[in-house]
Parts: sequence; structure tokens; C-alpha cells
Amino acid sequence: MNLNFNQSLAKNYKSEPQRIRVLSEDWVTNQSYCPNCNAEPLAEFANNQPVADFYCSNCDEEYELKSKKAKLSNVINDGAYDTMIERISSEDNPSFFFLTYSQEYTVNNFLIIPKQFFKPDMIIKRKPLSATAKRAGWVGCNIDLRKVPESGKVFLVKDQQVIPRDNVTEQFQKTLFLRQQSTASRGWTLDVWQCIDRLEDSFSLNQVYAFADLLKLKYPENNHVKDKIRQQLQVLRNRGIIEFLGRGHYRKLY
Repeated sequence: MNLNFNQSLAKNYKSEPQRIRVLSEDWVTNQSYCPNCNAEPLAEFANNQPVADFYCSNCDEEYELKSKKAKLSNVINDGAYDTMIERISSEDNPSFFFLTYSQEYTVNNFLIIPKQFFKPDMIIKRKPLSATAKRAGWVGCNIDLRKVPESGKVFLVKDQQVIPRDNVTEQFQKTLFLRQQSTASRGWTLDVWQCIDRLEDSFSLNQVYAFADLLKLKYPENNHVKDKIRQQLQVLRNRGIIEFLGRGHYRKLY
């Protein structure tokens, strides 16, 4: 995998955003592959396709690309709020590629967050543009990556080191079970998973119970939060995300 952009493609573009769009999309087309099935190359959608940029002609996975110079931040600027909410709530919502690059136009990090990790509460509505703006009243959004469990961030390139393709595909496919869950069930699984992320590699049931009040605020109609916590720990155990050690103790397997 060549981590350098083909800068000759953008020599006729004066706008930096246009240059990056051309360079990053070309790089993904020629250097990347489908994290789900390992097929290559990825195909590009026609311009102006809502949210999605690429798709795999082998398994039909869809991908949206976000590129940024320097470090990947926890909150990513995105497009129209209503469009994003509609797209991630649909059955064919895309997975998201996030690419960071250096001043020398070299890829630093390239990761994917599979679509099953996206929930509406990750999409933050921005204030409407002012009445004097060219698109007065337009409402954009941000994507809050802090709401994604660490296992939901699948690196293809990390700190300019290419991750073996088999490792990428294995990590991607390990969480596909989330797509089989209802929206409500998946929300509980991801929320408990996020709580576990805040604990050490080995943890106890009581430590997870400590998040019960926080989860109660999010699910005020549920009067059996600790029961739901135990249920979700069993789901994560059965899927090989955590291991039950006995006597109320667990260990992360990621």
C-alpha cells in the first residue's frame, strides 16, 4: 500500500478542499480495499450521492470518506443534518472511512467505523446559518466519535503503519452481529460497551453497575437497568468481545 497521494492529479485545482477531495478519493480507489470482504478495488459513486462515496461491487458495502490534515479529532464536521440522520437511519446506511494526512500529502491514519456503530445521538445538530449567509437557515451537523467503542474503530493504516488485511477484515466482521439487532437492542449493547471501554482490561460486574445511574438518565422508562447491564454483558461475552472469568469478573478480548 503506497501511502503517498498522487499530487499530479490536483495540479489544476486552486481550491485546497477540491485538491484534497481529488487526491484522497483517488488514493482510496487505488490503494484501499473492502474491509468486509477484502475485495478490491472499491468503486466510486457518481458525484453528489448523498453521504456515500464508494461501494464494494462484491458485497455491496457502502462507504463515505472524510479526510483531514494532521490529527483525527473526536468531533468531525459533516454536511446537512437532516440528510445525515435520514441516511444513517436507513437500511443501507454507509460505513465511514476517516483519513488523516500530513503536510507532505502522506496518509498518517486511515480507519473505518462500520455502519452498525452509528446512532442518531452521534449526529450533533449545528446552529442554522445566519440570515445574511448565502445558504441562510441551512443546518449542518458534526459526528461525535467519542460515542464509538474502541473496537468500532478499525484501522487500515495507523501512524503510517499498514495493518495486515486479514486483521482488518477479522476485526470488521467480529462486530457484524450488531446489524442483526433491533435499533433499541443495539443502542443498549453499544452504551454498555462504551461503559466497559472506560474500565481496565479486567473488570467486575459491580464496576459496570457503577454506570447504572448514567444509563438510567438515557433510558428513563427502564426500571431494570442492572438487569439490562447483565443481559448486554452476556451478549458481548457470547460474541467474543469480553470473557467471563467467574464470580462477577470479566476480561476484555480487544
